Amino acid sequence: MSRIDPTSGGVAPATAPEDGGELRSRPFPVEEYTARRAAVQARMAERSLSALVVVDPANLYYLTGYNAWSFYMPQCLVVPASGEPHLFARSMDAQGAHYTACLPRDRVHGYPEDLVHRDDVHPFDWIARRALEIGVLTDSADAVVATETDAHFFSPRGFLALHSHLGRASLVDSHELVNWVRVIKSEREQAKLRVAGEIAQRVMEIAVAGIEVGRRQCDVVAEIQHAQALGAHQLGGDYPAIVPMLPTGETAGTPHLTWSDLPLVQGEATTVELAGVHHRYHAPLARTVVLGRPPERLRSCAEAVSEGMAAALAAARPGAQGSDVHHAFASTIARYDLHKESRIGYSIGVGYPPDWGERTVSLRSEEKTVLQVGMAFHVILGMWMDGWGYETSESILVTESGADRLTDVPGGLTVKE
Repeated sequence: MSRIDPTSGGVAPATAPEDGGELRSRPFPVEEYTARRAAVQARMAERSLSALVVVDPANLYYLTGYNAWSFYMPQCLVVPASGEPHLFARSMDAQGAHYTACLPRDRVHGYPEDLVHRDDVHPFDWIARRALEIGVLTDSADAVVATETDAHFFSPRGFLALHSHLGRASLVDSHELVNWVRVIKSEREQAKLRVAGEIAQRVMEIAVAGIEVGRRQCDVVAEIQHAQALGAHQLGGDYPAIVPMLPTGETAGTPHLTWSDLPLVQGEATTVELAGVHHRYHAPLARTVVLGRPPERLRSCAEAVSEGMAAALAAARPGAQGSDVHHAFASTIARYDLHKESRIGYSIGVGYPPDWGERTVSLRSEEKTVLQVGMAFHVILGMWMDGWGYETSESILVTESGADRLTDVPGGLTVKE
């Protein structure tokens, strides 16, 4: 793990929009967003796309800096094949975009409030008409418009409303075009991830210390969430895309469970999965804590998985394929008669609810993507058995010299007797 200067991170100073008002500080300078948009338009040109409709809040943030809890409402960024993109959002949220998005006011459009939650009309009707009016969308036989049809917050009604105004153009799936541009992190993004790793480390240390016999699970989670917001080294934390997960006892054999108000019990294991977040960049981390002497099956599983983690991280080097990393882990634990069906990791970076993964590279047996410097992964090794389980993970950056862990939290099983 490489330590960082807590004053670094490429934060842009507050700037003034055209009308003279003052914006909040942005996480990146204007030239970073300009380069990202150019990279997206270059990918669009390769596919002969005339426009791209971006609805994933992580992609909106990546391309413009727009950051608000508004993604439950229809909103999008329309990126034309050439020229500048335009942001469309609910009118009250368009005001917020003036404070966070790296866009002038004339490229932020707010649809009327009376379009919210109507059964006879949809905000994407207004968005489509406005986008056609200003020319960022074109309805012609040779126009090909890509949309993020698999994004969490793009509803079928939204797609149908958009489609109804593009009778001649072809609507196609974007195939996560922006997400794939995001896979390689700039130096400024890597700095954000390193801060997120510092926060994750602090939060996990607090979580492990808080797991004690008799304490309610919700009390431990309250401390986790407090620490996530506080951050580290005077750099503030942010809300995570996924809430802390705390499967305990028998439920530790099942992933993705949250917490209850039940007390922690002597002799039981708890798996903790959380994330440190800084300027929406996530560094997830998982560990397993057992209260008392661990059963032999748990202890031996943890030792085998620790060996598998070392092998996987050693294989995560520039030039390796994702399948090579998976094979390194799978072949190692196979010597202990263990097998894991699910993938062992995925790319990370910017995250918004309900997921902190980028939905691009997965570390699994058939993944042929070649690892490159600047990629980031959550290598998560969950062994979910019948009535018990073990989980550990590392967030890493791929560097010239290999995998660089974003935290220094000790690996393996944590035993508290």
